[in-house]
Amino acid sequence: MEWGLGAAGFLTGTLIAVVTAPVGVSGAVFLLPVQLSVFAVPNPAVTPTNLLYNVVAGPGALLRHRRSGALRGPLVRRLVLGTLPGVVVGAVVRVFVLPGPDVFRLLVAAFMLPLGAWLVVRTLRPAPPKIRRREPTPRTVTGLALVVGVVGGIYGIGGGSILGPVLVGLGLPVAQVAPAALASTFATSLVGAGTYALLSLTHSGNIAPDWFLGLACGLGGLVGGYVGARLQPRMPETFLRLLLGTLATALGALYAFNALR
Repeated sequence: MEWGLGAAGFLTGTLIAVVTAPVGVSGAVFLLPVQLSVFAVPNPAVTPTNLLYNVVAGPGALLRHRRSGALRGPLVRRLVLGTLPGVVVGAVVRVFVLPGPDVFRLLVAAFMLPLGAWLVVRTLRPAPPKIRRREPTPRTVTGLALVVGVVGGIYGIGGGSILGPVLVGLGLPVAQVAPAALASTFATSLVGAGTYALLSLTHSGNIAPDWFLGLACGLGGLVGGYVGARLQPRMPETFLRLLLGTLATALGALYAFNALR
C-alpha cells in the first residue's frame, strides 16, 4: 500500500513540476489540494509536507539554472533575504494562531484569479511603450518577498506561485523571475520545514511532515523540475507569460471551488 502511495506521489510531483518549473513555480500550490483531497494528509501536517516537497524537488531546477548562470543576479538575493524571516513567522502563526483553511483558500482565489486573468490579457494585448510600468524598486521586491514568506510559512506554498505572477506583471521577464522565485522557494522551504520539525518536538498534534509522502512527491518534483528548467530557454517569453497567467487563474479557480464547496 505504501509503495503504491509512493508511486502515486512520485508521478504527481513529476507532472506538476514539469509544467510549473519553467515559470518559477515549485508546484506545491497544486500539490496542497491533492494532499488534502487524495492523500488525506491531516492538518497542519500538510504544510510541512508541502515544504518538504519543495526542499527535495528544488535542486532539480536550480541545478539547471545554476549551470546557465541564471542564479547570479541581485533579484535572487533580494527574494531570499525577504522570504527567509517571513517563513519563520508564518510557521509560528500556523501552529499557534491558525486561521481557517477556507479563509486562506478564498484569499488565494480573490488574489490569483484577477492577477492571472490580467497577466493573460496584458500578454495578448500589451500596453503601448509610453504607458508601460517601470520595474519595481529593490525595496518593493524585498517587502513583497517578506509578505510572501509569511504566507508560505503558514500554508507551505513556497511563495513562487505568488511572486512569479506579481513580478512578471510588474514588468520583469519570466526568464529572470523564474530562477529567483525557485531559489527563494527552496531557501524558505528548507528553513520552514526545519522550523516545523522543531515545533513538533515540543507540541502535540500533526505538526511534523508526512516524511514518506513528502519525499516521494519531492523526488518526482526533482526530476520534473530539472526537465522543466531545461525546457524553459526553448520557450518564447509570450508563451511563458501566458502559461504563468493560466496557472495563476487555474490556481485561483481551484481554491475558490474547494473553499465554496
